[in-house]
Amino acid sequence: MAVLPELEAFLELAEFGRLTGKSRAMHEQTPQQARIDFEASSGFLDVPLDHIACEDFSVTARDGHRLPARLYRNGQAAAGLQPVILYFHGGGYVVGSLDSHDALCRRLAAQGGFALLTVDYRLAPEWRFPTPVQDACDAGNWLMREGAARGLDASRVALAGDSVGATLATVLSIIAVREPEELALKPKAQLLVYPVTDATTHRASHRDFAEGYLLETPTLDWFYAHYGRTLQDLADWRCSPLLAEDLSGVVPALVYLAGHDPLHDEGLAYAERLRVAGNDVTLLEQSGMTHDFLRMAGLLSEVEGIHAEVAGWVRSRL
Repeated sequence: MAVLPELEAFLELAEFGRLTGKSRAMHEQTPQQARIDFEASSGFLDVPLDHIACEDFSVTARDGHRLPARLYRNGQAAAGLQPVILYFHGGGYVVGSLDSHDALCRRLAAQGGFALLTVDYRLAPEWRFPTPVQDACDAGNWLMREGAARGLDASRVALAGDSVGATLATVLSIIAVREPEELALKPKAQLLVYPVTDATTHRASHRDFAEGYLLETPTLDWFYAHYGRTLQDLADWRCSPLLAEDLSGVVPALVYLAGHDPLHDEGLAYAERLRVAGNDVTLLEQSGMTHDFLRMAGLLSEVEGIHAEVAGWVRSRL
């Protein structure tokens, strides 16, 4: 299937910006410049819903670092404890923030039935692997210890994320089973939207959609070069969960892929490995969309329905 017409127009506009010198590919920038551009471009994809209540605070990591956090609710806190999505933003471990994904988190919270907590893990190259994984674990352990004080039910949690945020979600799902001493949280589900599952290999989709489809293969390589300290880091299952020896016993997963995405094939391979390992897996795909479609509700009318779809799946498991 071809790219959706509205999305094709957006991609053509982005390409025109490059041709005229008004913009540059992310992998041609410094991390600091790329972060500024990524934040600015988020405003073209969607506009935040202003009626969703949110609260900013911080979570303390194991080394004492304060991680910014944001809690979203559709209305005031409910009586009793609410189920919660613990959401990790995408951005290749180099870009992205609470603000870049604010509109998306508000839209998911607006679906009702759960609160949404997102935590700003530290970024590379200032903080390389495995710091983001440890920060994500620390966020989960904070939820176990202190979530009830904010009206959150740590026994009804879905781990979720997009791109490398989805990688963190699935890695935590594995850690919860294999290394309970590292993560006390016991999630009920994992929502994985176009995850990175193997940073060591270029598959057919990396070649077919290498350029011109928003996320580019050279940008992925640029992300990994900033994130990994060594090639061995990239082969570590906490960076490339497709390479984990044992995926059995993890919580039900919704794997949602984009048809025109360098990450398509590794996401498909991960869903299949989860299924072969005996897990409950739901695989969905938007064949006419690119990477980052989950943040495009202001650009593509179809995305609102996708938000309702994934929220309904999460509610059914919480």
